[in-house]
Amino acid sequence: MQDHNASTTLRVQRAEPSAKTVSDAVAEATDALIRRQQADGHWVFELEADATIPSEYLLLHHILDEIDPELEAGLAAFIRGRQGKDGGWPLFFGGAMDISCSVKAYFALKAAGDSPDAPHMRRAREAILARGGAARCNVFTRILLAQFGQIPWRAVPAMPVEVMNLPPWSPFHISRISYWSRTVVVPLLVVMAHRLRARNPRGIGIAELFTEPPERVRNWHSNNSRGGWATLFRALDAALHAVEPRLPANGRQTAIDRAVRFVTERLNGEDGLGAIFPAMVNAVLMFHCLGMPPDHPDAATARRALRGLVVRQPGRVYCQPCLSPVWDTAIICNALLETGNPQARAAARRGADWLVDRQILDVEGDWAWQRPGLASGGWAFQYNNAHYPDTDDTAMVVMALQRLDTERYGEPIRRARDWIVGMQSRNGGWGAFDAENQHDFLNHIPFADHGALLDPPTSDVTARCVMMLARLGEGRDTVPTRRGLTFLEREQESDGSWFGRWGTNYVYGTWSALEALNAAGVPHSAVAVQRAAQWLLAHQRPDGGWGEDGASYWAGNPRGEGAVSTASQTAWALLGLMAAGKGNHPAVDRGVDYLLSARDAEGLWSEEPFTAVGFPRVFYLKYHGYAASFPLWALARYRALRV
Repeated sequence: MQDHNASTTLRVQRAEPSAKTVSDAVAEATDALIRRQQADGHWVFELEADATIPSEYLLLHHILDEIDPELEAGLAAFIRGRQGKDGGWPLFFGGAMDISCSVKAYFALKAAGDSPDAPHMRRAREAILARGGAARCNVFTRILLAQFGQIPWRAVPAMPVEVMNLPPWSPFHISRISYWSRTVVVPLLVVMAHRLRARNPRGIGIAELFTEPPERVRNWHSNNSRGGWATLFRALDAALHAVEPRLPANGRQTAIDRAVRFVTERLNGEDGLGAIFPAMVNAVLMFHCLGMPPDHPDAATARRALRGLVVRQPGRVYCQPCLSPVWDTAIICNALLETGNPQARAAARRGADWLVDRQILDVEGDWAWQRPGLASGGWAFQYNNAHYPDTDDTAMVVMALQRLDTERYGEPIRRARDWIVGMQSRNGGWGAFDAENQHDFLNHIPFADHGALLDPPTSDVTARCVMMLARLGEGRDTVPTRRGLTFLEREQESDGSWFGRWGTNYVYGTWSALEALNAAGVPHSAVAVQRAAQWLLAHQRPDGGWGEDGASYWAGNPRGEGAVSTASQTAWALLGLMAAGKGNHPAVDRGVDYLLSARDAEGLWSEEPFTAVGFPRVFYLKYHGYAASFPLWALARYRALRV
C-alpha cells in the first residue's frame, strides 16, 4: 500500500476534473453503449475465464473422437497465449500458476499436436513437476485424467450414483448443495458410474507430468487436514471405494434413471443444463455413456448448447463459461439511467422491456425445495435458465424497473419483490440461488476439494437485495430490510471492508454494502460507513485508481491491492465513496481523473485483469461489460453530485 501522507499531498495539488470533460465522457460512453444495444433491446458482452474451459472443450472432442481441426487450432492458440511467465497457467490475469489449470492446458496442447519438446511445453512441464506433478491436481482434473486412462479410478474420490436414491432428509441429498454443484455433479455421477474411457484417437498421454508412476501413488487426497470432518470423510471415502463395486445392480439402475430424469427435465434447450459450461459438458458425456448417438434429440440439444458458448473472432477463438445477457442488460440499464439523458432513458426502457419478457413466472425451480409454496418471480443470469433464477440478477433488474416506471412495471416488480423476500435466509442474508444453503460440513468431503459446494448468504448479494428493498420504499424499519442490515453489520471485516463473493473482492463487497446502507437511510456518520470509507481511501493507488487481484481470496494476502488499477474497480470504489457521503473528497476527484484518462477510442473502457469470481481460489471471471458500464455509472453520479 502506498504512503497515505504522500498520496494526500498528491491529492491537494490536483485540480478538480472540469465539468465539460466529465460531461463529454458521459455523453461519449452513453452513445457507445447505445450503439452496442442489440436490436431487441438487450446487451451481451463476452464473459471470459482462464485456460481451463478452452482446454476442457478441446479435450472433449478427443474423448468423443469428434475433432474439428479448425476449432482445435483456434483453441490451442488461445491456450498458448494464456501461458504465464512462470511456465504454468494462472486462474486470473497476472496470477501465479495453478497446477490443475496447467495440467489441463498442457494436455490440451499436446492433444492438439504441440511437441513436448517445444520451449513452451518444456517450461510448462518443468513448472508442473516443480509443484508436485499432475498427482497434485484437484478432483475434477483427476476425473478427466482417469477418463483418459492416465490415472486409476481409485485416485478419484468415491461418489456413487446411488446418492440419487437418498431421501430428502439425508445429509447428502442433492438439495443440500448449490445449484452449480447440483447441475455439474448429477450427470457426472452417471459418467463416473460407467467409468467412461476416452476414445483418444491420437493416443495422447501425459506420463511425463508425474513425479512417480500414478499406479504407485498412495495418497490422492487434496485435503490432508487433520480436522474431524476431513478425517471422518477420508475414512468414509475408503469404505465407499470398497463397497461401491458390491452395491446392488437394481439400485444402481434406479439411481441412473433418476439422474437422467433430473438432467432431461432441466436440459434447458440450447441454453444448456444449468446454462453453465461444466454442467453442459457433463450432460454431453452422460448421453455418450448411455449410448445415445449424437443425433439423438437430447444429445444433439446438449451439443448445440456447448457450441453456443464458442467465441469465434479473427485471431481469437475460445469457449465462454456461460453467457451473461440479463446481468449485462440490468447493469447497463442502471448505468444509463444514472445519466439523466433522454436517449439513454429510451434505450434503458427498451432493455427493461426485454428483461420483463424474461421474468420467470411459471417454473418452480430447485430453490422451491427450501421454499415450497413461494411464487416464482426472479430472473436468471443467462438468456434462459428457468430452474435457476438468482437473487442478485433479480435485484439489479428491479432497481432498473423502479427507476424507469413503477406503474408500467408494477406487477413484475411486485412478483420479484415477493420472491426476493421469500428467499431471505434465517440469518438475514441472501444466497444467490438457494436459501439456507449452509451445510458447511459438505465442503469437507473429498469430492469437494474446491471448497465451493455451497451457496451461503454473502455480503454482496445481501447488499443488493437490501438496496432493492430500500429503493422500493422499504426502509430500516421494515423486517426484511432490518434483518438484511443486521447481517451486513455482522459481516463487516475488522478493517472496515466487506468480502466480495462474486466480484473481486473487498473493493466490490465494500461498494455493494455502502450502496445498501445509503439506500436504506443509514447516516453517513455511522461508524460502519465511516470505517468502510476510510478503508477505500486507504487503498487508492498512486495513479488515482483502485485495483485488487484474485490473490486477495487466499488468507494472509493483502486486501484491496493488485498490480494495476482497473476501470471497473475504480468505479466501484468511487460509487462506494459517494454513497458514504465522500463525494467532495479529493480522492474522488483523482479517481474520476483516472477514469477520464483511461478511456479508449470508442469512449468506453477496457481492462486485462479479471475483476469477478466464479469460485474464490478456484475459478475467476472477466466480464467484458464491467469496464464498459460501471465507469459510466460512476461518472454520471459524480456529475450529478458535483457538476
